[in-house]
Amino acid sequence: MFAPSVYIGRRKRLRNDIGSGLILFLGNEQSPINYPDNQYPFRQDSTFLYFFGLDCPGLAAIIDADQGIECVFGDDLTVDDIIWTGPQPPLQEKCQKAGVSETAALDQLQLVLDRAVAQDRQIHLLPQYRPENILKIQQLLAIHPAVIQDHVSESLVQAVVAQRSIKSDDEIAQIEAALDMSYEMQTTAMTMSKPGIYERQVAAAMEQIVLSRAGRLSFPTIFSIHGETLHNHYHGNIMNAGDIAVNDSGAQTQLGYASDITRTIPVSGRFSQRQKEIYAIVLDAQNKAIEAAKPGVEFRNVHRLASEVLISGLKDLGLVKGDVAEAVQAGVHTLFFQCGLGHMMGLDVHDMEGLGEDYVGYTDTIRRNPEFGWRSLRLGKALEPGFVITVEPGLYFIGELIDRWKAEQKNAEYVNYDAVEKYRDFGGIRIEDDVLITEEGSRMLGKPIPRTIEEVEAMSS
Repeated sequence: MFAPSVYIGRRKRLRNDIGSGLILFLGNEQSPINYPDNQYPFRQDSTFLYFFGLDCPGLAAIIDADQGIECVFGDDLTVDDIIWTGPQPPLQEKCQKAGVSETAALDQLQLVLDRAVAQDRQIHLLPQYRPENILKIQQLLAIHPAVIQDHVSESLVQAVVAQRSIKSDDEIAQIEAALDMSYEMQTTAMTMSKPGIYERQVAAAMEQIVLSRAGRLSFPTIFSIHGETLHNHYHGNIMNAGDIAVNDSGAQTQLGYASDITRTIPVSGRFSQRQKEIYAIVLDAQNKAIEAAKPGVEFRNVHRLASEVLISGLKDLGLVKGDVAEAVQAGVHTLFFQCGLGHMMGLDVHDMEGLGEDYVGYTDTIRRNPEFGWRSLRLGKALEPGFVITVEPGLYFIGELIDRWKAEQKNAEYVNYDAVEKYRDFGGIRIEDDVLITEEGSRMLGKPIPRTIEEVEAMSS
């Protein structure tokens, strides 16, 4: 945990931002895999972690914005519990580390909320993503699960997003600690990726690195020679000479902070000429996007810039034609670049996504573009110092998408379908790094991971 003063300061700011009412936080519970005693590794709700730092199940908390009262609700372990879990500090002792002096048994939460409802006080709720917590809200506040979203406090969501978006020096240090693990994961994958090796062997080696450093994966690893499938979690392919493998993976520190890095690896140790050409386009797009990422710049414009660089490169190879800016305006880039350029990152690898992407990545005046490709951009608003974002352009050749566009002759004035056909079995290339927005511009976080063609080939050979 951070120092108690960190959590005290965070809660004080939130209390001042909300002004009045009762703020309710629900921590997460253990989640069973296939029966109650066989459980997934526990992961605390990130907003609960942010304000209270307590990484254990079975907790809830309230902040009374009017009276300044803060209380954590939970039950100490029984002897029967201790037999299975071992001894744990009492809740009161745990809460002292978060600067919270008042605790109560979990069954007292209902009484506190009933009293608040009887007094017609506003109870501020965040969106819920765990089914068990939705059912808790139903029990505690008599709100039907189908309409809980209607009772979410928009002012609370906005206050939490505003606070969590700006990363402190301590948080940045945590992200860079996660990136230390990512460096080892990525360089190990580069040296291991050889013809005849299964993808799963590389994925297993990366997870071993994280576990040995007391971390865990920040999301299920994407390591695949079929990088054209954006979130490909299948690891059953044998890698062959001439393949390229997309390695999109990340680590999480003990405090919950994440890294998210992608590299594309030549299985033979050397890219083919065609692979080099596509890789160089993606790298150019990433470099120009990072250079453009500065305070006050709308990230949707950085996404557009990266898309134009990608299309310009493909035009040089003869896959597209015509005016580059007009082609991007027409959506031609989405045949090859179907996802967004990046997202916020912190305690969640897609930071605060559970609170609602439109609150995190957009504003009342900067709205999500509903068009294909554009609607997958998680972050569109102006960047601010303290944001940590990913920058991850890519080029993906998806056979089914090519077939559909070709059959419709979609954007035929810009797309050279005969040339594109020659790439339908190419796969995909993505390059991703984690970037801090500073007062002056931006800086790439973490120890430099091989990124240029020469660096990747040197590590992979």
